[in-house]
Amino acid sequence: MSLSHTAAEYMLSDALLPDPSSSRAKGLRLELPSDRLLKFVTVGLPLCLVSLAFAREFSAGSQISCFSPTNFTGKQSAYTDAACWDSLIHHGFDAEGRAITKSLWALKVFPYSLLVVAVLMYLPYLLWRYAAAPALHCDLLFIIDELDKSYNRSVRLVQHMKKVQEASAEPERFWEEYERARRERYFEFPLLERYLSCKQHAHALVVIYILRNLLLLLFLAATCLYLVFLHLNIFFQDEFSCSIKMGLLQVEPHIPPLIPCKLVFFSVFQLISLSVGSVYVLLIPVVIYNALQLCQWDKGLLSVYEMLPAFDLLSRRMLTCPLNDLNVILLFLRANISKLTSFSRLNAVSALREATANKEDIDTVIDFMTLLAGLETTKPKH
Repeated sequence: MSLSHTAAEYMLSDALLPDPSSSRAKGLRLELPSDRLLKFVTVGLPLCLVSLAFAREFSAGSQISCFSPTNFTGKQSAYTDAACWDSLIHHGFDAEGRAITKSLWALKVFPYSLLVVAVLMYLPYLLWRYAAAPALHCDLLFIIDELDKSYNRSVRLVQHMKKVQEASAEPERFWEEYERARRERYFEFPLLERYLSCKQHAHALVVIYILRNLLLLLFLAATCLYLVFLHLNIFFQDEFSCSIKMGLLQVEPHIPPLIPCKLVFFSVFQLISLSVGSVYVLLIPVVIYNALQLCQWDKGLLSVYEMLPAFDLLSRRMLTCPLNDLNVILLFLRANISKLTSFSRLNAVSALREATANKEDIDTVIDFMTLLAGLETTKPKH
């Protein structure tokens, strides 16, 4: 055996991928980076701001300050603050002089409403985790394993072809058999291709992903509308007139009908609402972009694996409408590209093929590795 054939044999044996480790199944990402960022911000921001508001409430004490008459004792002033905080009803007069009341209870429940917002923002994630993630995990494991196996099959096939060519007494006959085998698609391993084609007719994952984004978009819009309602109706009134003439105190002549009060926490709640609202408005285009990703195919990933003889969805124009489970799987394959060991090697081969002068001589990974193995320096052109 010549030195070149020995070097080619070692090169091909080194090109084989190692057996996948068990950590691959544990390390798969079942969330896109943008979805993970959305979950972190939409859930974490209101929780963080509410915790700050509660910490201020516990440290500062009373959240209201009423200006009691000078003849009130300390206990009467404390009772006035407590009664006005419990009622939070503003007593005023309209333009015609008629008495009106306005409830400010939304201010009291505002921190708890943000807790509800955080729970609502977590619901789309729970929907994806329990309704789609298990099936997606199985699909990704199978497809990643098959893609790497297809690469190894191609390398082993090149090794076998090299041995057959060396043992062949008629080189021209060998290349004729090779071209006939390629025309009749003998080099293909159709399991992966058929599986991916079937995924084009499934819509469970894409429906759940779109539903997840629609729910998140709905909750973001509802939260923004709720904050706008608070600002237009309540968050411009930090002072109100409170009445404590009720029950046994109605007959007390020294108690004024209305007592002016001021909300101490008002500016803090304004800042919290503006922060949450502005961030949520900025996140709405991100949610829309995530949903619009499903309107086009990730052909960059597919084109790299087109060099494998078992993968020709692009060349045979087998791709249909992108709104199907296959497109969702391709998005998550791109997110788990580090688990796809064969991608980096095929990507390097693809870059080399693009830089090759005679591009018509190399159109599959088998052709490329055949040239490297020294079977023939110039292949016969079609």
